[in-house]
Amino acid sequence: MTTPTSSATLRPRYVRVLSIAGSDSGGGAGIQADLKTFSALGCYGMTAITAITAQNTLGVTGIHGVPPDMLRAQIDAVAQDIGVDAVKIGMLASPEVVRVVAQAIRTHRLPHVVLDPVMVATSGDRLIASETVQVLVDELFPLAEVVTPNLDEAALLLGREIEGIDALDDAARDLLALGAPAVLLKGGHLKGERVVDLLATRAGLRQRLESARIATHNGHGTGCTLSSAIAAHLALGSPLPQAVECARAYILGAIAAGAHVRTGQGHGPLNHSYAPVVQRVLHD
Repeated sequence: MTTPTSSATLRPRYVRVLSIAGSDSGGGAGIQADLKTFSALGCYGMTAITAITAQNTLGVTGIHGVPPDMLRAQIDAVAQDIGVDAVKIGMLASPEVVRVVAQAIRTHRLPHVVLDPVMVATSGDRLIASETVQVLVDELFPLAEVVTPNLDEAALLLGREIEGIDALDDAARDLLALGAPAVLLKGGHLKGERVVDLLATRAGLRQRLESARIATHNGHGTGCTLSSAIAAHLALGSPLPQAVECARAYILGAIAAGAHVRTGQGHGPLNHSYAPVVQRVLHD
């Protein structure tokens, strides 16, 4: 068994963030968005690919899951040699894959786990099997530092629609009851000129984060980008509320910078590299 710092015997070193997620052939979401985000925020990105998707700005046309043994080998290889300061978890398509990830987190004692329960793509395509949802809740919610569902994903988790800003508090409370220590409930799918997200913790924090809605057709990968930005800021040493605020500021800038750029014929990506930060080197 290794610990997150046992392999880090050489100094100086980079801030290391691992993405456990699916590959997006269109480059706007999944592993590709995570790596762009880590780099833009000054971190060293690593990956354990859970699935290969055939997708573009118009939608998903194919999904091929990576065998659980190969997924475990990827995580082991990274954790045993390079080390991990934070983890972002995205698309997990099967119960077996969920269990492999949970076991690896426990075995390697991986810190600062940000779980983005990817269930529905921006295009509306379903990305997770129904039988996987309960396993995800049972196995990974207790291991996560924060879970980051959007309203569609929260509705699947809770078995009810979340209608209006006034419903966010009750939904966050019920999501916490599923076992997560903290939840960032993303309200971007609600109508209105302002976007309202809610950060809630079991310790009693209820923090609403509001911003003006940015008019754009380029929203592909926003959830992946936000969760990976939170993981990056946690790895950089920010406490959770500050990490969420900084990640949110980054994604708003990335959306605005790419709002009018044409990429493909459908939902285009963000501009992840609109304001890159020099890679951080630690001397600890």
